[in-house]
Amino acid sequence: MAIRIRPFRSGDEDDLVLHANNPRIAATLRDSFPYPYTLQDAGQWIGRCQSDEPNGTVQRAIILNDRVIGGVGALRASDVYRYNAEVGYWLGEEYWGRGYTTQALHQLVDWLFAHTDLNRLYAGVFSFNEPSMRVLSKAGFQLEAIHQDAIYKNGQFWAEHYFVKFRPQKYVPR
Repeated sequence: MAIRIRPFRSGDEDDLVLHANNPRIAATLRDSFPYPYTLQDAGQWIGRCQSDEPNGTVQRAIILNDRVIGGVGALRASDVYRYNAEVGYWLGEEYWGRGYTTQALHQLVDWLFAHTDLNRLYAGVFSFNEPSMRVLSKAGFQLEAIHQDAIYKNGQFWAEHYFVKFRPQKYVPR
């Protein structure tokens, strides 16, 4: 079954809570991702997504059968890194292992390279999250570096696997 991505919107709150309120998802994301994940968190997230987009943040809901099952997004860097963006994603646990995250990341990357001036996308993955590394590899990202003991999560230090993908035709600023 194919998924699609679209901007988050009011009305997505219940689906967000249903899938995001999961300790196994929170364990693989930054500490800023709340757990437990409440309706208030979902409402704040949707509001932030809608206000951040003009500032270079692109967040999309992953949709299957007209329901939100996860999220994928990009955060534009600033200053001398302004042609770079960090990508990230999460998916409801019941949908893991079906290729949906890879499909969503492909769609986001295609959109970013078609509608922005970004030249380079990157993602940092906790060393224990091998499924996420496979998603990035299948979406055409390459492992660029491994940063030892860069992450402190779940009570211990972890390496960060750093993946990159470049625009096929480099954007040259004028």
